[in-house]
Amino acid sequence: MYSIFVKEINSFFSSVVGYVAVIVFLMACGFILWVVPQTSILDYGYATLDKYFELAPWLLMFLIPAVTMRAFPDEFRSGTIEWLSTKPLTSLQIIMGKYLAVLLLVGFALFPTLIYVYTIGNLSVIAHNLDTGGIIGSYVGLGFMAATFASIGLFCSSLTSNQIVGFLVAVFACYLLYTGFDALSKIPAFYAGADYYLAMIGLSFHYNSISRGIIDTRDVVYFLSVIILFISLTQLSLNRRTWDTAKQG
Repeated sequence: MYSIFVKEINSFFSSVVGYVAVIVFLMACGFILWVVPQTSILDYGYATLDKYFELAPWLLMFLIPAVTMRAFPDEFRSGTIEWLSTKPLTSLQIIMGKYLAVLLLVGFALFPTLIYVYTIGNLSVIAHNLDTGGIIGSYVGLGFMAATFASIGLFCSSLTSNQIVGFLVAVFACYLLYTGFDALSKIPAFYAGADYYLAMIGLSFHYNSISRGIIDTRDVVYFLSVIILFISLTQLSLNRRTWDTAKQG
């Protein structure tokens, strides 16, 4: 697994893909949060990072699929997936090596945004008078969100040999899980009570819950369950492709 992890990290940073993805993410964050009037923290008038934590999942929804879209299609096209299957590596080890590499790259993209905490703290009327609990909770929630998007992105990339198709499917899947169930819960046809449980299926419900600064075990279990689900689906997809290739051989 470690060899796969190192290979993926080298692949990210030996080409422009990793750098472009991180730079675009940081530039988009900076532009939206400090320049655009409707979302500017300076125009908001309060020493809070709520605007950032509202927008970050939407930006990650594009950043992470852009990173994961080449995880398996490159292996499928070059035939190295069959070569990897002959090595003393299980499909789960291959997946986890790629998954951890994606998480490291996403962490590399999120780390510079900590400067927003310092900046807002200094801009407040009372220096560093911030809702520390809420900020920590929001970053924890953002970490879980990124880890979940990464597992979804890897699964979608394992379904196709085309990077663009993998990217589009991953964006749609992330969007559906993040906001789709919340949107469905607001349809008047659902009777009182059912709308709440329908919203609970979505990622945004649990992300918003953690962002309040209270890390509930139920939210953690939810995120871990979704991650395990998509990692398992990726393993199933990869094994099925390997079996089909072996049969054809």
